[in-house]
Amino acid sequence: MADTAFDIGQDKSLLLVDDDEAFLRRLAKAMEKRGFEVETAGSVVGGRAIASARPPAFAVVDLRLEDGNGLDVVEVLRERRPDCRVVVLTGYGAIATAVAAVKIGATDYLSKPADATDIVNALLSGEGELPPPPENPMSADRVRWEHIQRVYELCDRNVSETARRLNMHRRTLQRILAKRSPR
Repeated sequence: MADTAFDIGQDKSLLLVDDDEAFLRRLAKAMEKRGFEVETAGSVVGGRAIASARPPAFAVVDLRLEDGNGLDVVEVLRERRPDCRVVVLTGYGAIATAVAAVKIGATDYLSKPADATDIVNALLSGEGELPPPPENPMSADRVRWEHIQRVYELCDRNVSETARRLNMHRRTLQRILAKRSPR
């Protein structure tokens, strides 16, 4: 198996925090195959508890969890184990949240869907090492959609306020928000 060729080091502990149970199970299994000793949590509370009791060498934390923000788990990890390598995952890839994640101490930031190899590469990348450019960069339509989503979230999901800030008709915005994201 080529996937087990990664040099994890002595401490192979990995904390996975995500509220999508199916994704969490698949990722845990894939990371165990790559040599990690995995612990999982489905919430901010669970992630913070594990981070406090047994701070891992590595962590993959979803940004949006049902009970709060995954960055709360990252803060605990940074307090308890400053050398922990943390990758923040999210289905809502936005520059503002990426900057916040890195400022708080995340090693990297990946948009879902990210596969196990991308996650391992992010966890094990050297300090200051730049990731390779994406194989398939986002289309202009996708970048526009991401921007609209970011502004929508910053306006606390208020359609009228978002439309005003984007200088767009409210109904046009509602149609855009009702559609799936472009590729």
